[in-house]
Amino acid sequence: MRIGIGYDVHRLVEGRKLILGGVQIKHDKGLLGHSDADVLVHAIMDSMLGALALGDIGKHFPDTDIKYKGISSMELLRKVNELIYSRGYKVNNIDSIIVAQEPKIAPYIEEMRNNISNILNIPVDDISVKATTTERLGFEGRKEGISAHSVCTLCKK
Repeated sequence: MRIGIGYDVHRLVEGRKLILGGVQIKHDKGLLGHSDADVLVHAIMDSMLGALALGDIGKHFPDTDIKYKGISSMELLRKVNELIYSRGYKVNNIDSIIVAQEPKIAPYIEEMRNNISNILNIPVDDISVKATTTERLGFEGRKEGISAHSVCTLCKK
């Protein structure tokens, strides 16, 4: 078994869609990034890559490469899962948390879990997505951005 952790953060800006866990969330701002800036999926990918010491998503999908401009992070997650699988491993489980003062994330969590489960081809019961605020402390609390943390375990396939 291998274990990896992931963390990501993106700034909230006007004029962008807010995508988390492959779900478009109604909000007046979205996350700024080269791709769709899905901070949850980025943290999950980093935890998967970290479990096999394969670097981070910036190494595999650099923001200097135009082919990743605006790409769905769910497509990148599919590619990371294929890489993990090609190395003889599969995802055993994911535990993740989104840190955001707003919007409320709870109504979207089950759809996020289902999206991630479908891409990784593992039971939804092996995907945990949680959300919390920072009680108005820090950049998340000031509504400047959203962060996410993830832990992943991989096992031999």
